[in-house]
Amino acid sequence: MTQEEVIKVVEPDKSPFLQFIVWLWSGSRYSGLLCMVLSSIIYSTMGVVSDVFTAQSVPLFEIAFARCTVVLVLSFVWLRKSGQPIFGPTSARKLLVLRALTGYISLMSFIYSIQRLPVSQAIILSFTAPIMASTVARVTLHEKLKIAEIGGLASSFFGLLFIFQPMVKPQGTFPSSIEASESHSNGKHHIFAVLVGLFSSTATGVTYCLTRAGAKAADQPVLPVFSFVLLASPAAAMSTFSFESFVLPSFFSFLLMAVLGVLAFFAEITLARGLQLEKTSRVANIQFIEAALSQFLGMGSSRIIPSFGRLFGCIIILISACCTMYIGPEKEIE
Repeated sequence: MTQEEVIKVVEPDKSPFLQFIVWLWSGSRYSGLLCMVLSSIIYSTMGVVSDVFTAQSVPLFEIAFARCTVVLVLSFVWLRKSGQPIFGPTSARKLLVLRALTGYISLMSFIYSIQRLPVSQAIILSFTAPIMASTVARVTLHEKLKIAEIGGLASSFFGLLFIFQPMVKPQGTFPSSIEASESHSNGKHHIFAVLVGLFSSTATGVTYCLTRAGAKAADQPVLPVFSFVLLASPAAAMSTFSFESFVLPSFFSFLLMAVLGVLAFFAEITLARGLQLEKTSRVANIQFIEAALSQFLGMGSSRIIPSFGRLFGCIIILISACCTMYIGPEKEIE
């Protein structure tokens, strides 16, 4: 999307903030990486806002439905205001449909895994998605993976492991036969949930590649987002009534879901813009900033107790991301 199209969506203004947004979106040298940084900041802010202000327990599918519906409305308005075709050019529609399908499969499997795994394990599994995306991009998009990029992804994931160190279960006495049987059964369910989490991360990696391909083919990063929520919103609504009990949200919960939906919209379109402009492995490494920022914001709000492991992991991630920014983006030769 060109700078002129951005100005059509956002009313012209001389404010420095708007000038920065236009520059960020217009495809300058560091736009792709900075869009991913902004997306990570928004996602980490969403996590803090959700943790601090949530006062009512709402089922995950219902939350997904509300968020996808808000993103759907805002994406539709964006495309109409910018004069873009709602379903994109014919040449990009197969990519957009595939992006929608893989995105929803990833969402469903992530919800399944996060309901059955400890939060730290679910987060670690979800953050294998950048590694999966870089691997899939190497195979499908024929992007070259340099040693520095592999090292950056490995360093960031290593820092993530420091942040979410697994809890070691203390050893006790020998279990009885009934306890051993229950433990074996629970172990099977746990392994299956881990496999579903890995599948979700793989599907997310494929989704990133399809988002990049679809955004480049349509020359519009909002279209992959719109195609996903066009499928995910009604599907999440059906899942809400099929698998969970509908909970009528209070006014405050409804307002909170609407705010988080708006933030999700901006996080999604900046992520898609980053993927459109920049090499997948570089953008993927920047995504780890979300984990570090979430920790810093949690420590600042006294929700997370600072520890050496957490701080060390955050520092590793930030150093890795800064190295990615310092090396600079690679511009494709058209």
